Amino acid sequence: MSLAKLLQLASPTLPVGAYSYSGGLEAAIEDGIVSDAASAERWIGDVLEFSMARMEAPILFSFIRSFNQKHSNEIQELNERFLASRESAELRAETVQMGYSLNRLLKDLGAGEVPVQEPCFPAAYAYAAAQWNIEPEAALQAYLWAWLENQVMAAVKAVPLGQTDGQRILMSLGDRLPSIVATAKDVKETDLGNFAPGLAMLSAKHETQYSRLFRS
Repeated sequence: MSLAKLLQLASPTLPVGAYSYSGGLEAAIEDGIVSDAASAERWIGDVLEFSMARMEAPILFSFIRSFNQKHSNEIQELNERFLASRESAELRAETVQMGYSLNRLLKDLGAGEVPVQEPCFPAAYAYAAAQWNIEPEAALQAYLWAWLENQVMAAVKAVPLGQTDGQRILMSLGDRLPSIVATAKDVKETDLGNFAPGLAMLSAKHETQYSRLFRS
C-alpha cells in the first residue's frame, strides 16, 4: 500500500498545479540560455545539483523526519526557512500555491491537515509521506523524480523538444537521483545552501515577461 501511495503522491495527475510552473526554466529559454536538448539538460542538471540537492532535498528529508517524530516546533521552523529561501516572488508563490493545493487534497482524502501556517509544498508532501508510512528515502527520490519530470516536460513544451529528447534527459539526469538522496539525508542544517543567482535573476525577470506559458 505504501508503494501505491507513493506513486499517487509523485504522479503528474496529482492536482497541485505543478504542470503550470517551469521553476525559472521558461525565463532561461526566453533569454536564449536554453535552446536545445543539450542546453536544457545542462540547465536542469545545474538546478538539480546547485539548488535542489543542496536545499530542497535535505529540507524535505528533515520535514519527513520531524513529522515522524512529531517535532512541531522544528516543522514550523523548517517551513519558514524554506519559504525564506525562495529568491523571487513567483518562486515563493509557486511553493505556497502547491502546498495549499496538496494540503486541501489531503484533508479531502481523510489524511488530515499540515500542522503549519502557510505550508510550502515540501512540508505538505512530507506530511503525506509520514501519514502514509512511506519510507523517507523512497519519498525523497520520488519527489526529485516528479520535479525532474515536470522540468523536462516544460522543456518539451517551451523549447520545444521532441519526446525522445525528453526521455533521454530523464534517463541521464535520473541516474543522479540516488546519490542526491544518499547525500541529502546527512546534510547538516548549517550546510544548507541555495546559491543559484542565475536562476534567481531569471525568475525575477520572468515575473514581467510579456509572453509566457508558465506561472514561474
